[in-house]
Amino acid sequence: MLKVQEIRELIKLIDKSSIEEFIFEHEGSKIKLKKSSTETIAVSQPVIQTAVNETPKSAAEPVPVVQAEAKESEPKEETTQETAADTANLHKITSPMVGTYYQAPSPDAEPFVKKGSVVSKDTVVCIIEAMKLFNEIEAEVNGEIVEILVKDGQLVEYGQPLFLVKPE
Repeated sequence: MLKVQEIRELIKLIDKSSIEEFIFEHEGSKIKLKKSSTETIAVSQPVIQTAVNETPKSAAEPVPVVQAEAKESEPKEETTQETAADTANLHKITSPMVGTYYQAPSPDAEPFVKKGSVVSKDTVVCIIEAMKLFNEIEAEVNGEIVEILVKDGQLVEYGQPLFLVKPE
């Protein structure tokens, strides 16, 4: 019989991994976790026992997945080509680990950097929390922050671009 804490840990582990779908059956209980983009969907189905009813309500409710329609047009393609040319000259600051991105040292503090901020190689640009450890991420290059690619509190993957920097 799974305990609520064990189910929570499973959800956290799957969420931080690259696994897309996970099914766990134990003593007549079945748990199915499925990720879609950055959202985790947890679906719980009791088979025989009612032990699964101890699942936290937020984990038992499916998270709605919103899909945007992609409309292709010529101006959009030109913009994409221009953007690709612009970003080719920019340095990408990437995540060195899987974890949660935080833009500030605490929820009520100012962000480390904003769009337009000038940074040096040792400037802290964000924090990545992994396994209850908060890791300061440095800019690695002198330049100006052109774009912030992730949102505060977002789960990031290893190697995922976080910032675009125009090098000096």
